[in-house]
Amino acid sequence: MIESHGGRRVMITGVGVVAPGGTGPEQFWAGLMRGAESAVVRRVPDFDPAQWGLTRVAARRLDRFAQFGLAAAAQALTDAGFLSDPATAGPLPELDPERGAVLIGSGIGGAATWESQAVVRAERGEQAVSPLTVPLVMPNAAAAAASMRWDLQGPCEAISTACATGTHAIGGAARWVAAGRAEVALAGGAEAALTDTNVAAFTNLRALSSSGVSRPFDQARDGFCVAEGAAVLVLEEARHAAARGVRAYAEIAGAAATADAHHLTAPEPTGRGALACMRAALRDAGVAPDDVVHVNAHGTSTPQNDATEAQAIARLFHGAAPAVTSVKGVTGHPQAAAGAIEAVALALTFAHRTIPPTVGTTAVAEDCPVDVVLTPRPWRPAPAVTNSFGFGGHNGSLLFVPA
Repeated sequence: MIESHGGRRVMITGVGVVAPGGTGPEQFWAGLMRGAESAVVRRVPDFDPAQWGLTRVAARRLDRFAQFGLAAAAQALTDAGFLSDPATAGPLPELDPERGAVLIGSGIGGAATWESQAVVRAERGEQAVSPLTVPLVMPNAAAAAASMRWDLQGPCEAISTACATGTHAIGGAARWVAAGRAEVALAGGAEAALTDTNVAAFTNLRALSSSGVSRPFDQARDGFCVAEGAAVLVLEEARHAAARGVRAYAEIAGAAATADAHHLTAPEPTGRGALACMRAALRDAGVAPDDVVHVNAHGTSTPQNDATEAQAIARLFHGAAPAVTSVKGVTGHPQAAAGAIEAVALALTFAHRTIPPTVGTTAVAEDCPVDVVLTPRPWRPAPAVTNSFGFGGHNGSLLFVPA
């Protein structure tokens, strides 16, 4: 299992999410069941930083991605019982500040700030550029803001591995808790990079859906719908959670990361990296492929990525045929936040005992030989995998088991 000291096990005791499908665990889950309107660019609607305790001055000192990350962290801490009000700042009751950690990543960081300040410099000169530009842009801003807001004095880091960032952050933080570096960790990813330049770049890369419909694993899939969002999980050592008397969604029993070592934007066509990553996560957890009953897939709705992932799943699990779903039909692809948002979806799948549908998909493609869930499917929680694969060939997988 995830390397531990003294039998330390890692539980998910709180979740928070800001996504186009819904903000907060309840709205997000309802959104996964409700579906989404067609849109090639999917933004979080009606986001108000004041709802999460950020004054106007404080909000101006954080780029939108960091505001998202802080909001998701506030939700997760409230869900875990550390806060009674998500707008609360200050040290957390029931936690030694030196035993609280943060690992929240971002793929691009403060893209909106960078782009707007580049225009300011070009139009008004260097003296007009905001002195806050660097702290607004830096990808570690969400992690830093969370540590300062709740006086978390343990390890505080950010990673950036494109679309695998959120999954890698959760796996890394889980190892911190298992190794005794922290009792509680905030872990996830945040992204808000829907600037004109980035959307144009994705369009010119021919990665985006021309229809505005995300259809993971579908025979008519034509690209992803680019999105923004954030998600944060509270990871807590099992005995620490038990002493507080809180419930756990699931246990993180395994985590793995591999590299395709192939291409900056295309997956290795045989799926060797994805296959190795899932296999390593199962080995880390001590779980056999036949025991896995569900995979929350990366499922971007791009032709090559979906086929590669589906074929890797089919090769690993053979006749076991786990139920496969992708939530990107609702959320779109929020890049660095994707893996964390999907980890929240999997935690809620355990809580609701229902696998959410792969929205937008109606006819599974022949090159995707997996059991794609098309309508909500009741299930009995059991070992489940969540995958993320990012530009640069970064692969990440997590293995959840019932708490």
